Amino acid sequence: MACTKVRGNEVLYSVYSVLALVFVLMACVELCDASAVMDVYRLIQYDLSGSPFGSRRASLNHHAGSALFSPGTDLSRTVIMVPVRELNITLLRDYLTNKYPLGGLLLLLSKKSAEEKDTNTEEDVGFMRSVLSEIEQFLIHANIPYPVYFAHEEEKVDAILADVKKNDATGQPATATTGGFKLVLSAPEPKKLASPTLTNIQGWLPGLKGEGDGAQLPTIAIVASYDTFGAAPALAFGSDSNGSGVVALLEIARLFSRLYSNPKTRGRYNLLFGLTSGGPYNYNGTLKWLRSFDQRLRESIDYAICLNSIGSWKNELWLHVSKPPENAYIKQIFEDLSTISEQLGITIGLKHKKINISNSRVAWEHEQFSRLRVTAVTLSELSAAPEQLEQTGGISDTRHIVNETSVLNGIKLVAESLVRHIYGYHGKSFEIFADDSSLAINPFYVRQWLDLISRTPRVAPFLSKNDPLIAALKKELSDHTVDVHVQHEVLDGVFTFYDLITAKLHIYQVASVTFDLFILLMVGSYLILLFSFLVITTRGLDDLISIFRRPPSRKVKTA
Repeated sequence: MACTKVRGNEVLYSVYSVLALVFVLMACVELCDASAVMDVYRLIQYDLSGSPFGSRRASLNHHAGSALFSPGTDLSRTVIMVPVRELNITLLRDYLTNKYPLGGLLLLLSKKSAEEKDTNTEEDVGFMRSVLSEIEQFLIHANIPYPVYFAHEEEKVDAILADVKKNDATGQPATATTGGFKLVLSAPEPKKLASPTLTNIQGWLPGLKGEGDGAQLPTIAIVASYDTFGAAPALAFGSDSNGSGVVALLEIARLFSRLYSNPKTRGRYNLLFGLTSGGPYNYNGTLKWLRSFDQRLRESIDYAICLNSIGSWKNELWLHVSKPPENAYIKQIFEDLSTISEQLGITIGLKHKKINISNSRVAWEHEQFSRLRVTAVTLSELSAAPEQLEQTGGISDTRHIVNETSVLNGIKLVAESLVRHIYGYHGKSFEIFADDSSLAINPFYVRQWLDLISRTPRVAPFLSKNDPLIAALKKELSDHTVDVHVQHEVLDGVFTFYDLITAKLHIYQVASVTFDLFILLMVGSYLILLFSFLVITTRGLDDLISIFRRPPSRKVKTA
């Protein structure tokens, strides 16, 4: 009978233990459901002439806040989560200028569907792009002592942000006593990139020499810089700047490869195609590429046309030159382009900007040619030269801002003007690359390359020599040109870059101290009651009372 009673008590004890375990597991599941993991993109970190810029830290382990509070509020243990469209850039400038403490900044970028994009007006898109560009330029040129990350808005993150906003509505940032959400990102200290590489790719279409013609044929160079720079290197896709120029070059190479494949239609000009790197850094890669030419090749170049940002213009393009407009080559290039532009119903303007040799700043790619006494021009939708590290394909330069019709018109404009120069058809009205001809521009080819290049970040210091994009560009030029050559050079100058551009951010929901004390009290009460119940059922009430009864003194016990 006693044995049966003991076994019954053991079973009862096991049941209560299982119930306690289930309670703990349910609590753990609830906490796990409240956490999220998301991809984040770190603000660029670099040095310019020894001066630090960008975000100087990487790790996060602080509570989340939804907005910058008054300057007197201590936010040294708070990471601000804020959509870019809601960011108060004036307050952020104030925080940095006065060096107020801040644990970190997480900027949320809008990630709308194609249907939602179509509902936005052109003014709304332009306004948001200008706001994002302003924020990006501010972050690029600031020295920020705390971590700054970018992420895309998602449903789960939006829900977390809504809860954070409710907590912040009290006017106090989240702390260990108030609970909320905690952002955790463990990362090593960023390190300097050793000898970042610039990669140039060139292809060649040889012209047709006449019988007994021993002289070297003249050359026309078509050039586009393909790399980008932005606040977040992993998001610097540069669909317009200068993805549009790269795609235009590839289509022009494809068109003339067909024209030059037949000896009867091959021109008496060599065509040199160059995809260059280092554009945001004073076109450092272009300079190294030009210096690799032998003297004969450099002297054979009649002119070079550089393609820069031709994907979001409406009806006006600009031809930027360094030599005076009265120069014979410049005058002829502009007249050929003007003839085609009239047929297409668009306008092309001419901008002359002298080169200051003493100034190391190179605003346009053609200026590197001009410094080596080679005639060159830049065709762009930009009417004025951008400042350094501006208009270089940042986070606001995405696929949906590129107008395919603009790119196609830019391709036709350049291709038809080249035909007039190569074959001497100046001033004549005709179309070699007409839409209904066998040499028509291929919109599908252009669209596919725009889509591909708009998904690929191209910040040169973070592109390896064997990067898939470089391999794809080389292969594409190899399909349309000959003697394709890849040149690897080291970026020199005043720029120093640091690694760690992407990471995983963990968001945990944490309870307040009050909640923890409540749980501790509940668990403690449960254990006391469980212990008391087991003692009563096994030994009786008197034994339980004797446990809590004050023991007799040693003197009484001795007596």
